[in-house]
Amino acid sequence: GDTIFALSSAPGRCGVAVIRASGPGSRGALQSLTGTPKLPPPRVLALRRICDPVTAETLDRGLVVWFPGPRSFTGEDCAELHVHGGPAVVSGVLRALGRLPGLRPADPGEFTRRAFRRGKLDLTAAEGLGDLIRAETEAQRRQALRQMEGELGQLYQRWSETLTQALAHLEAYIDFSEDDNVEEEVLSQGEGWRGRGARLGHPVPAVPPATCPVAAVDGTVRALEQEISAHLRDGRRGELLRGGVHAVIAGPPNVGKSSLLNLLCQRPAAIVSPVAGTTRDVVEVALNIGGYPLVLSDTAGLREATDPVEREGVTRARDRLCQADLVLAVLDATAVPPEPAGLGAALGALQPPPDTPCVLVLNKADLLRDNKGPLRDTCTQSPPVPPTTLLSCKTGEGLDHFLELLARQLAQLCGDPLGGSPSLTQSRHSQHLGGCAAALARYGRERRRDLALAAEQLRLARRELGRITGHVGAEDVLDIIFRDFCVGK
Repeated sequence: GDTIFALSSAPGRCGVAVIRASGPGSRGALQSLTGTPKLPPPRVLALRRICDPVTAETLDRGLVVWFPGPRSFTGEDCAELHVHGGPAVVSGVLRALGRLPGLRPADPGEFTRRAFRRGKLDLTAAEGLGDLIRAETEAQRRQALRQMEGELGQLYQRWSETLTQALAHLEAYIDFSEDDNVEEEVLSQGEGWRGRGARLGHPVPAVPPATCPVAAVDGTVRALEQEISAHLRDGRRGELLRGGVHAVIAGPPNVGKSSLLNLLCQRPAAIVSPVAGTTRDVVEVALNIGGYPLVLSDTAGLREATDPVEREGVTRARDRLCQADLVLAVLDATAVPPEPAGLGAALGALQPPPDTPCVLVLNKADLLRDNKGPLRDTCTQSPPVPPTTLLSCKTGEGLDHFLELLARQLAQLCGDPLGGSPSLTQSRHSQHLGGCAAALARYGRERRRDLALAAEQLRLARRELGRITGHVGAEDVLDIIFRDFCVGK
């Protein structure tokens, strides 16, 4: 019931700063600061003199806008003041708002929390809004905007509605099967159930109701389990795009790993030296490659080290290599055999994880001079070697081709954020969907033993879905039971 206020634009000196108030006192706050009881028309910007309500001192001249609830971001009455973004102006307006009775500074994320509580957005949309604010690449922006607009939440809500109907039909059969009218209603759900399933996007197999009273429920659960399992097998595309693809530069000492890092980030992020074993610790930088986020790590040269400090660096390099989403394996182009089999053996000596995508970079191409033909031919061949490119970190030769190759690998790992079904973006989504799929799998086993136990598995599955979007309730099941079967009519 209290009214909150905060700076909604980024802190620091800027041209325009947006200060927002939300709650029942926002109308009075806007009237007090503008010195007039007349508010501008809803959702229309108006130029006003903004004054301190205690001292009557003019703080600024700016634009104000009034959003009466529920047609506002939070669903409550909201007011916004668009003032000049100097620190003194912003602090003066915030101080004036703090002097008004019933107003307090907002806690972190409290505006979005109020929007969620009033049903303006679900948890997935709230997460999408946070991701959109933090997006640094085009692909991240597209994915976050799609999630904020509700596509991921709508997918999970559709699955939840399917589960709710299945549970309602099953519970109606369990609880009211002694009533002949209700049992007949349940048994005749085959055609009507298939119609609803089609509208929800779930084709349900036609099973004669006379031979299996809950056959329609069984078919729906199987179809939903398959769809959720397929959704979980997306290769973590959404999570990789949201947090960045973690790529590790790996290779023997003194092949140009640190030079490659410096070339990509266009600054001396890592020390480069002709002395082998210079890099001891992991050096990490964040990059934007082709619109996709890349977190690139330079590691110690992989070899049998005798120095204890270098040995620790090699151990850390091995650990980071095992955790990588993508491996950039760097070899000396002057010291590798040109044929594919020999090149594959040289790569295998680095022991990259077998299931992790890899790009092979043959550095020091400038030292080959006119002897590049055999290696160029190998770079265009298929396995046993992964995608391979010739590069000179010293002259920049081959950099464009390497960046194209790297961008293609990132696109394969992250997918198209605008294509197909929306992707998982949070580890908690995977956790709850995994719990939902497990409960649906248990339904089949319990179904053969006891319908009441099977219904409990559907309740657990529905609860896991509800935890993703923040919508968990039992009334929906009762609504469908009484709407579809008219129990007690």
